Amino acid sequence: MALLPILRFPDPRLRTRAAPIPEIDNGIRRLAGDMAETMYEAPGIGLAATQVDVHKRLIVIDISETHDELLTLINPEILECSAEAQVGEEGCLSVPGIYDKVERAERVSVRYLDLDGKVCLVQAEGLLAVCLQHEIDHLDGKVFVEHLSQLKQLRIKAKLAKQAKITA
Repeated sequence: MALLPILRFPDPRLRTRAAPIPEIDNGIRRLAGDMAETMYEAPGIGLAATQVDVHKRLIVIDISETHDELLTLINPEILECSAEAQVGEEGCLSVPGIYDKVERAERVSVRYLDLDGKVCLVQAEGLLAVCLQHEIDHLDGKVFVEHLSQLKQLRIKAKLAKQAKITA
């Protein structure tokens, strides 16, 4: 397995809509493994293929504290969102050091394929529901800061540009 470079906002490649995966082969399984390793190393709780510049509908999530409950979702699709919303602080591996409050559905139902091609359904609430919505947004070319006001987005871009100059 290998660590993959993570794209940083406002990289335009993060706006690319990911294509469905027509066939689950060893390349997809290897990508999922590399993404999981990258996510754990970062450290994070979710990673979409878009964030590693692979524009396929694949996400990995592990919200456990022990990092032993990896969920790999291929072609995930939100079937249903609750009318009730929750507001929580979100961060993102593509927007390092930035956290802000985002409103999301409290509960979601998501259909996906696992690494064996089996159709699965997850009913999620709380942190898992937020993480699923956040990562599926990435597959649709949307970063969490786009849920914020224009002013906040401008401030975040300026802060990240300043960080990039310091580390360059």
